[in-house]
Amino acid sequence: MSISEEAKRCLKCKSPRCAKFCPVDTPIPEIMNLFLDGKIIEAGRILFENNPLSAVTSIVCPHEYNCAGHCVLGIKGLPVEFYEIERYISNFYLNYVTMTPPPSNGCKVAVIGAGPAGIAMSIILALRGFDITLIEAKEYIGGVLRFGIPDFRLPKDIISRYDKVLYDLGVKFKPNTFIGANVTIEDMLIDGYKAVFISVGTAKPRKLGLLGETLGHVHYAIDFLRSPATYHLGKNIAVIGAGNVAIDAARMAVRMNPGANVTIINRNREDDMTMNKHELEMAEIDGVEFRHLLSTVRICDDYIVCAKVDAIEGEDGKIIYEEQMAETENIVADTVIVAIGQGPQAAVLSNVSIERNDRGLVTVDSNGKTNMKGVFAAGDIVTGPRTVVEAVAFAKKVADEITNYCLN
Repeated sequence: MSISEEAKRCLKCKSPRCAKFCPVDTPIPEIMNLFLDGKIIEAGRILFENNPLSAVTSIVCPHEYNCAGHCVLGIKGLPVEFYEIERYISNFYLNYVTMTPPPSNGCKVAVIGAGPAGIAMSIILALRGFDITLIEAKEYIGGVLRFGIPDFRLPKDIISRYDKVLYDLGVKFKPNTFIGANVTIEDMLIDGYKAVFISVGTAKPRKLGLLGETLGHVHYAIDFLRSPATYHLGKNIAVIGAGNVAIDAARMAVRMNPGANVTIINRNREDDMTMNKHELEMAEIDGVEFRHLLSTVRICDDYIVCAKVDAIEGEDGKIIYEEQMAETENIVADTVIVAIGQGPQAAVLSNVSIERNDRGLVTVDSNGKTNMKGVFAAGDIVTGPRTVVEAVAFAKKVADEITNYCLN
């Protein structure tokens, strides 16, 4: 079915559930009407101004939980795949429109971290006339988009298009710059930045804390996904974890070592896995095996020891997981990839008095304000690992707060 035919299926509901459950409040019926009327540039402008990363989120969003999952047509049949139309419009818009910065409002804002929240914040504020400096520890923009999501899921050329967008909008990009060592947040405020926005993400892998975790064949998924070609994988690969990062690591391992046996070890039930269901299906198609209700208790040279887990329904209906240490199983593994979550890198916050919670995440109010005057934060450094669209949604809210703080 063509995307035009797909757009015609949309009922253009007066109270659209799809838009209601979109984290960034995309006006889906309006976009559909403009698209069908041939007003692609106008539709693209609305998408871009509402969500600067629409070209990205149209690909990596968990659509089954957002727009598609709440389409009324999906109750008895197939939901409208709005994200396919959004992807087409967004790519068309980025290809054919040259951004121009508006008149300056005279305020400088520093954005630390060029991941999803940082890119979105830079674009939103640049469109409002702010003088933006985007600071990134690596050489390229993208953060998790470039270094955490495999190319087969999100082509890198889509991320690279935002280099030109940022440049055209007058954003100054400072790559290979680590905040917290030679340069501090206080330094930036002294140098005339009216506000500082922190969006450095969570790139520090969480440890299992088990015997054998330091062995040479044990790797962390976030590091593996950053540069998979540098790893020599074995023929039996075990991925410990059950989220999107675990799925990405397993699917990448299949591609990097054709013919290998790749197994995901999941402590919980299959129904409680947290990844996108579409990615789960794609992993199964790729040949990834899933072992559920197994908890890793030790890593050895060529196998991991797992304890069986019982899933028991509590009185409140919630599932309680109990490890049965007397019932263990050895899973053959000459490569182990750990994917049980990430935490924040602390360097950017090491020399400042910004409050953090017991997980090391930045504490903010509902509008992204930290306890330090003029400093705001959003993205994974605040919420922990979440979806790209959730990062953009929070960044939009914080952008309004920064605007109000700087101009009033």
